[in-house]
Amino acid sequence: MAGGTLSPRRGTMDKVEQILSEFRLNKEDLKEVMKRMQLEMGRGLRLETHAEASVKMLPTYVCSTPEGSEVGDFLALDLGGTNFRVMLVKVAADEERSWKVETKTQMYSIPEDAMTGTAEMLFDYIAECMSDFLDKHHIKHKKLPLGFTFSFPVRHEDIDKGILLNWTKGFKASGAEGNNVVGLLRDAIKRRGDFEMDVVAMVNDTVATMISCYYEDRSCEVGMIVGTGCNACYMEEMKTVELVEGEEGRMCVNTEWGAFGKNGELEEFRLEYDKVVDETSINPGHQLYEKLISGKYMGELVRLVLMKLVNEDLLFNGEASELLKTRGSFETRYVSQVESDIGDRKQIYNILSSLCVLPSELDCDIVRLVCESVSTRSAHMCGAGLAGVLNLMRERRSQEALNITVGVDGSVYKLHPCFRERFHKIVRDLTPHCEITFIQSEEGSGRGAALISAVAYGSSGLLRTVKDMNLQTGNSPLEDVI
Repeated sequence: MAGGTLSPRRGTMDKVEQILSEFRLNKEDLKEVMKRMQLEMGRGLRLETHAEASVKMLPTYVCSTPEGSEVGDFLALDLGGTNFRVMLVKVAADEERSWKVETKTQMYSIPEDAMTGTAEMLFDYIAECMSDFLDKHHIKHKKLPLGFTFSFPVRHEDIDKGILLNWTKGFKASGAEGNNVVGLLRDAIKRRGDFEMDVVAMVNDTVATMISCYYEDRSCEVGMIVGTGCNACYMEEMKTVELVEGEEGRMCVNTEWGAFGKNGELEEFRLEYDKVVDETSINPGHQLYEKLISGKYMGELVRLVLMKLVNEDLLFNGEASELLKTRGSFETRYVSQVESDIGDRKQIYNILSSLCVLPSELDCDIVRLVCESVSTRSAHMCGAGLAGVLNLMRERRSQEALNITVGVDGSVYKLHPCFRERFHKIVRDLTPHCEITFIQSEEGSGRGAALISAVAYGSSGLLRTVKDMNLQTGNSPLEDVI
């Protein structure tokens, strides 16, 4: 009897496993991804190949951190998705000359028309939210230094000047691309006229995360985000950053690796589901690596696989609800919830019921398997990219073994029950000569922006631009002032 009931289940599971096997990447596959990533990183750093490189390797003008003498109140803005944050950050030093950082945060939701209207509308809305925040904290009379975390591809011309190259993550506000983002913010503050602000630094969220974690661990020279989007930055040797002058020390480079794959580097790894996700996205043909990894796309990839299994008569008796057939209906948070349910399947059952599907126990197990396959590939793909960065850093520094700390932020990394473990394991497998510590950043984007402002603003520890660095002689920038 038991054998009879098991065999149809086993037959179904074998067919499901066969379909899902496409998501499994072996070590050789991942080494190939890593090698191609390193190749594109090199092309992004070089003047003659930068324009056509898919990984742009943008200089950030962040070259050093201070001793901690910059204390006081700083404001931080964090714009990187459909929500943005305003933060008041109080930086103080204790007797041991280490930092104490207190934050007060307010989250604001960005309306669709501000995201897709004009740049003026978007930045006017941001200025309106800043005004509201200053009112609530009774600090409108103060002219505070402001750090702006702006998580989109920017070509920096200085620490407080950056040209938006292109929008990502569903933003389309016209009149912003090709313009100085800090200028757009300053203009909006001026138009509003009810407060003053000193915008002293603009950074990417990966950079802010790295700096925020650096205040906890002086070995932190890599910052990474795995959330709505996926990106990384790291401290590169100045002599290889050909887009800016200067030979000495190191500069933080924002890889913008989400665009990896634009020149065909990922074609044999992209599956039919990936192609549908890309074709139906707001930016077809762009951010192909990010679309394999990040939270913005993970839930939809799972939904497309579920639909394939329904069509193959392997799931839900071959019938999908209208809701399940609807793009975007299987949210990425469901992936985390499904994989957290390792007991009675109750959570999986409730999620599927909310999508108007009444699943069997076998259906629930198959859905968990699909989620595991998609999220594991995400962790492994992401791990291959980071391994490429770390191995390159070790080679550049001619070190037999690299001791390095990586600061990480983002909802997928923080909230998915298994992503971190799978990701850490694959990174370590691919970097046998690196000793890696991972730090999870707390409010990294906002805190980091404020701390960078503290550096840029402080008279005793100015964050050096490249011009200043040219006067230096070979010190390691993240260590030389400590």
